[in-house]
Amino acid sequence: MYICNRTKIAFQLRYFIELSYKGTNYHGWQVQPNAISIQELLNKALTTIFRTAINVIGAGRTDTGVHAEQLFAQVDLDNEIKTEVVIYKLNSLLPNDIVVENILKTTDSAHARFDATSRSYEYRIFLGRNPFLIDTTWQINNKKLNIVKMNEAAEILLTYTNFKCFSRTNSNVKTYNCDIRKAEWVLTNKMLIFHITADRFLRNMVRAIVGTLIDVGKEKITLEGFKQIIESKDRCNAGTSAPAQGLFLTQVTYPKTIFIHE
Repeated sequence: MYICNRTKIAFQLRYFIELSYKGTNYHGWQVQPNAISIQELLNKALTTIFRTAINVIGAGRTDTGVHAEQLFAQVDLDNEIKTEVVIYKLNSLLPNDIVVENILKTTDSAHARFDATSRSYEYRIFLGRNPFLIDTTWQINNKKLNIVKMNEAAEILLTYTNFKCFSRTNSNVKTYNCDIRKAEWVLTNKMLIFHITADRFLRNMVRAIVGTLIDVGKEKITLEGFKQIIESKDRCNAGTSAPAQGLFLTQVTYPKTIFIHE
């Protein structure tokens, strides 16, 4: 006998949660088995509010100690929500170093990770010592950096697509290709900031690039040597990764068509 089993599928509404956080006290974005993470705390807060198990999907993942000025996480809910009420409740439950900035309704097929068209990072270096910036900058006493050469090397990044040399070893990825659209250093007083934008980034990629560009600034690596490092596709040839605390995810962009404006 043939039995037709018609399982009822609940209709859900998809939202993107926009948040920012200081990553100093956390082991990155992604849930870890024995360490506290941003995703874990957001899941717990949402589960408390809606009284059902919720697991959000992030636009990407930041490593231990890395910060985010803007990151989106998607969540599917059974019913329409009053976003301002949920924002208030989430911020009441979350620690002070994690803030929900906004909640946006999206189309059913929108995906926080795969629909992102670009991501932007800043790496912040303080040329000197400042006790109030310890958690949010890499502090370098050596002010003799050739920033002109560092910017010339940064421009070279825009002429390549394969960045395996800056990827964490043994990364399980299908491709090492990234479309870097912007890469430049800006010095304001004692604050030296590296701005970089691409369609995607490999794990540890920005910190590896920064560490290598600092070696260019110290004139340990020539511009030709920088090209050779990229072309080698070997992480062992690049510089040491810059410390986590200076890295900020600053912006994630999406097509406007995925958002529903009511």
